[in-house]
Amino acid sequence: MTILVTGGAGFIGSNFVLDWVLGDHLQEGEAVVNLDKLTYAGNLENLKPIEGHDAHTFVHGDIGDRALVKSLFEQYKPRAVINFAAESHVDRSIHGPEDFIETNVVGTFHLLEEVRAYFASLGALDQNAFRFLHVSTDEVYGSLGSDDPAFTEGHRYEPNSPYSASKAASDHLVRAYHHTYGLPILTTNCSNNYGPYHFPEKLIPLMIVNAQAGKNLPVYGDGQQVRDWLYVKDHCSAIRRVLEAGRVGEVYNVGGWNEKPNIEIVRRVCALLDEMNPRADGKSYAQQINFVTDRPGHDRRYAIDASKIERELGWKPAETFETGIRKTVAWYLEHRGWVDNVLSGSYRDWLEKNYSVRG
Repeated sequence: MTILVTGGAGFIGSNFVLDWVLGDHLQEGEAVVNLDKLTYAGNLENLKPIEGHDAHTFVHGDIGDRALVKSLFEQYKPRAVINFAAESHVDRSIHGPEDFIETNVVGTFHLLEEVRAYFASLGALDQNAFRFLHVSTDEVYGSLGSDDPAFTEGHRYEPNSPYSASKAASDHLVRAYHHTYGLPILTTNCSNNYGPYHFPEKLIPLMIVNAQAGKNLPVYGDGQQVRDWLYVKDHCSAIRRVLEAGRVGEVYNVGGWNEKPNIEIVRRVCALLDEMNPRADGKSYAQQINFVTDRPGHDRRYAIDASKIERELGWKPAETFETGIRKTVAWYLEHRGWVDNVLSGSYRDWLEKNYSVRG
């Protein structure tokens, strides 16, 4: 028995693989095959805790490489595919949308084609057991007003960035392959994740890293953009539950029930750093906050209604925002070597490109 995880060296994917292999979720004799292209956000160092583990096989490759994907199906015969592989940063999609179309749309198409061929080759019992779980985002639903109800699975798609549009397209492809070809799919749409191994271009790790380096903490616009925050290990437990018991063809929204404006997140990170690793001058890290020009098409509010997954599958997050953010800040302070290794020249060039024009 095997599961194939795509994008399993990235932030959410690596957390999922680590939890699966090191937790009590691994079935006897079952292995994880981990396919990742290792773009800038894919990092083999994320997987060091399971280096050499018999239950984990890493394969360097692209979901768009159909010959490779076909060979993996033939060799390992997975009972499930969990698709994390995606370009995922809105700002990067604004500067360079082509990579997002290529990976999130074209890559997903090629993966689905190979999954379809593999599924057709299975016997009836194996077909009944097989699942393709597609991991997506709440950003496909667009933006909410301050008083609008949270996104449900029935909310229409209104993507506002090249990133969210590319994820919306991939969601539609997955749905179409279920309805047209009978592929047993499951889709999850999650809110903003945070936690260990998060690439430090995203809000929370960027604030932690910049604060420690004595740099400005750039906050877009007025900082009142609202997001629902989900601790990554809670997200992983939700995916495991959907894979185990989700109804074929269904979408499940996964959220943390933690709506907060960005500026509140930044101030909470500063307060925790003040407590855990205070500045030498005794001043608060909040003094480093710097409001910068907002990005184009910045959605004002996301909010996930995660009632369906709780009602149907009995899942709800284990962490509150307070417990999750404390664990996250502590992890980054304890893993400075990981942070230093991630901060490559290309990453520094990216930060300069994105934020220098907004100061």
